[in-house]
Amino acid sequence: MKLNRFLESTLLKPTITDQELDLFLEEAIQEQVLGVCVPPFWVKKVKRELDAHDLQVVTVIGFPFGFESTAAKIAEMGAAIESGADELDVVWSQTAFHSGMSWPKIELAKLSKLCHEGERILKVIIETAYLSPAQIQEACLICQDAGADFVKTSTGFAPYGAKVEDVKLMRQILPSTVGIKASGGIKTLQTALALLDAGADRLGTSAAKALLQEWRQREA
Repeated sequence: MKLNRFLESTLLKPTITDQELDLFLEEAIQEQVLGVCVPPFWVKKVKRELDAHDLQVVTVIGFPFGFESTAAKIAEMGAAIESGADELDVVWSQTAFHSGMSWPKIELAKLSKLCHEGERILKVIIETAYLSPAQIQEACLICQDAGADFVKTSTGFAPYGAKVEDVKLMRQILPSTVGIKASGGIKTLQTALALLDAGADRLGTSAAKALLQEWRQREA
């Protein structure tokens, strides 16, 4: 198994400097991870820097709470696609879902249409930390029906991130055509491998370099 091809190296925090971003990209290229996830502000630069490399440029929409209107998310997604994003990780409307509204599916269908018209990948962040098992099941079905390519566990801004039991449940519900991205709190190789064993197809982590160093030591 090539662990690096399951990893999306993530840099999502308020105080990113251009120097820090350059080092982050250098490490991502060196480790040959699958992709890098950065804020929309940095997408154009990242796309330019990675143009000669086989790495996906991933960004977030409606991050981290999903409070924005659908129109705002559509505008943000359009701008991100124009800047060069290959994959869009959208925080769904948590407030609408927890209010029992049908709007999350309507919103996601609109975003899915825009994303796929641009031949991009749509991942939907459902924030599992705030969902019961029954709600996780409902959320996965909504995302599937709306056309999501992946369902993602977490933003990293909730009380906890990806859990093995949540990923197992998601994999039981979702068809093989819909991937699972586990993210949030993936700091050790043991955690990463457990999430992959549970059914995750991608891992979003800010600790990609450390995980791969640990992986190489284990395989040596």
